[in-house]
Amino acid sequence: MSETENLSLAAIEALSFDALRRAGASEPQARPLARDTAVTEAMGVASHGLAYIPIYAEHLRCGKVLGEAVPSVETPRPAAVVVSAGNGFAHAAIDAGLPLAMDAARSQGIAVLSIRESYNCGVLGVHALRIAQSGLVGLCFTNAPASIAPSGGATPVVGTNPIALGAPDGAGGASLLIDQSASAIAKSEVMKHAREGKPIPEGWALDAEGKPTTDPNVGLKGSMAPAGGYKGVGLGLIVETFAAALSGAVLGKDASPFSGPVGGPPATGQCFVLIDPDATSGGEFAGRMAALTQAITAQPGARLPGVNRQSAMERAEQNGVDVSAAILERVRAI
Repeated sequence: MSETENLSLAAIEALSFDALRRAGASEPQARPLARDTAVTEAMGVASHGLAYIPIYAEHLRCGKVLGEAVPSVETPRPAAVVVSAGNGFAHAAIDAGLPLAMDAARSQGIAVLSIRESYNCGVLGVHALRIAQSGLVGLCFTNAPASIAPSGGATPVVGTNPIALGAPDGAGGASLLIDQSASAIAKSEVMKHAREGKPIPEGWALDAEGKPTTDPNVGLKGSMAPAGGYKGVGLGLIVETFAAALSGAVLGKDASPFSGPVGGPPATGQCFVLIDPDATSGGEFAGRMAALTQAITAQPGARLPGVNRQSAMERAEQNGVDVSAAILERVRAI
């Protein structure tokens, strides 16, 4: 067996959809997640793509995710959309609320979509890109089970808590796509190293006493290292405020883990702030963003956030994606 197998994006979506359905997800729950799994693979973020399907399947079977959940949507204010995911997949809840939030942002200038009783939403930048592709600016937050200890402490209080920004380019793409977490590295990367029996670089995780470790299993029992020290903790708290407190979702410190079958639904949350740039910029948004991004791309060797992912997507649409044969074996076994 070769180490990788090339699949088209349509084949990745179909394989993901079939596995999720067989594991107990309804069609409305499985379809958005399968679609975004293919997008994630296209972006080159393999750690959050097909590799996660066996985890999703396990969680469907043990009840950590409810495969027949139906999101409920409310619009308590003209520019506020509130969705309960019903402890189903976050992707179905986002699909239920995002079109309404987009319409509200266009009519009101700004809108907010909050989601509670949710779950891991995958790569947050996938959703930020979707908002940017609609011509809106998207500021996105999602909280996660606690894995980062506060400065000076050793007990995790907030999760890796990603934040993402998608800014439209006026041509159906993103002029700027930023997706980063409050931790020095995504926790899934530490989990991936643990599965593969590989050490992690120092600076990724801490042991139970708050000391650096290169053993991924020790790090998973301790805490993730915050990005930029205390600044990463602050970023995690900002995300917790938006994704949990403003959404009425469970705080990361009280949520069950996204990995393993223990603990029931995590019931975490997401928050998306959508802004119509025409409402606030006086027609200057596109020009300002072009000047900003050109100041970066004009420098030899300088990298603009999000460019690599968007370029990878273009290549994947033409050439497909090389997927680990070991991961494909696990998904097909479902």
